[in-house]
Amino acid sequence: MKGVENLADEKKVVIDNEDGDSAEINADLTAGKVPEEILEEVAQDDSQVEIENLKNELSAKNDRLLRLQADFDNFRKRTAKEKTDLAATIEQSFLKDLLPLLDNLSRASEAAEGENSDAETLRKGIEMIKKETVAALGKHGLETIDTKDKMFDPNFHQAVGSVQDETKEDGAIAAEFQRGYIAYGKVIRPSMVQVVNNS
Repeated sequence: MKGVENLADEKKVVIDNEDGDSAEINADLTAGKVPEEILEEVAQDDSQVEIENLKNELSAKNDRLLRLQADFDNFRKRTAKEKTDLAATIEQSFLKDLLPLLDNLSRASEAAEGENSDAETLRKGIEMIKKETVAALGKHGLETIDTKDKMFDPNFHQAVGSVQDETKEDGAIAAEFQRGYIAYGKVIRPSMVQVVNNS
């Protein structure tokens, strides 16, 4: 075959063979093309496959999301229970440390009611109970706020009055009316103090 001449405008093809003969045939330019119905059907099949793939992917992601949500809910419940259990353990430990104070208060009360009771014995008993109370509360993180020879600090002190005192500088604490306390670095009650103001 020497050559093929495509006459597109006339939809004819001329074919020359080696014998010198030529043949002219009508060419259907749509030959080799897939009919529209088939193309649409294939496109629909591809779309259906893609839709199914997307549905499967969405379903898998929904399942994963539900599992994550369930895991989070379980984690939250477990954490809440652990916090409750920890708080109960701390409270039990605290109450156990206070039991000796109750015992000593009972003894002091009984001693005060006896015939041989005197003020000095009662005072010593109260002092012992006070020391034990401070020790028990200190064991659980309670500290007193020191005001002796200190300057007024609004972070730790609450001024409830002022006084003139030429022997001290302005802003110095002149007297403490109520002791303040800190627990684990946080003020739970500021000290109520009187502050020097000479101006």
